Amino acid sequence: MNISFQTDKEFDVIGFGRACIDLNAVEYNRPMEETITFQKYVGGSPANIAIGSSKLGLKAGFIGKIPDDQHGRFIEQYLSEKGIDTSNLVVDREGRKTGLAFTEILSPEECSILMYRENVADLYLEPTEVHEYYITRAKILLISGTALAQSPSREATLKAINLAKKNNIKVVFELDYRPYTWKSLEETAVYYSLVAEKADIVVGTRDEYDVMENLSNEGDNQATVDYLFQHEPELVVIKHGVDGSYAYTRSGETFRGRAYKTEVLKTFGAGDSYASAFLYALVTGKDIETALKYGGASASIVVSKHSSSEAMPTVAEIEKLIQDDNTY
Repeated sequence: MNISFQTDKEFDVIGFGRACIDLNAVEYNRPMEETITFQKYVGGSPANIAIGSSKLGLKAGFIGKIPDDQHGRFIEQYLSEKGIDTSNLVVDREGRKTGLAFTEILSPEECSILMYRENVADLYLEPTEVHEYYITRAKILLISGTALAQSPSREATLKAINLAKKNNIKVVFELDYRPYTWKSLEETAVYYSLVAEKADIVVGTRDEYDVMENLSNEGDNQATVDYLFQHEPELVVIKHGVDGSYAYTRSGETFRGRAYKTEVLKTFGAGDSYASAFLYALVTGKDIETALKYGGASASIVVSKHSSSEAMPTVAEIEKLIQDDNTY
């Protein structure tokens, strides 16, 4: 089965939400207290997905807000260098800052992220700064869950979704749950459900769907898709780490994608690389089963490397890994 997109569009995907700075520990296998050196990258789930998509050959754009400082200029310059249209990046003039993520790599299994998200520019994108004409130029509007965490970004996100739906642009909701900036699990569940019900494609981990459904125990995939298919989604992807991922269609089909073995360096970045390759496969006319392979292969490549954005793989790297078929 294939997903159909409008073909007469300038952009394959427009990312929406946060673009920030990742500071990844250069020294592995030690706690952050003892880590002296960090390397700077552009980060933030929707920015990473736009970067990954562009590296795979898709035409990407971005809607977001960056500060009027050195970090903001670094983000805009990096996105532009990667071929991403930045004409709808808004510069904050109120003195707000860039979100910072310091990463700790204790071991391949033990990675943590120390976040600085107070008064960050990306959460102050105003509804008036979201423009219908720009959204109509895309096949896909990619929404990240973090953009829903706070007003006015929350209202700007809902406006963007409404404009996309009005113009028959596919809305992809990448759950991207991060507990910081959310006030409560109940609040998160309200807005995640609201957007998931309106999206065309929903992608997330089993844990993230549990947050969306406000469950205290691990939920059931079938119950999740039964709920979502009462609404607008046509495709739901639920990821289970090394156990692979599952895609469910409104017509009742289920597909499984296996995870690819790799030498894991760190755990972060997998979701963004998965989403960019999965969407690349769908947009270029590949079926859902193949798209799951692309997503899984891309994720395994990124977790074996130091960064998220800079490590995004090429089509050739992904296809070689699929061909080698070294799955769990």
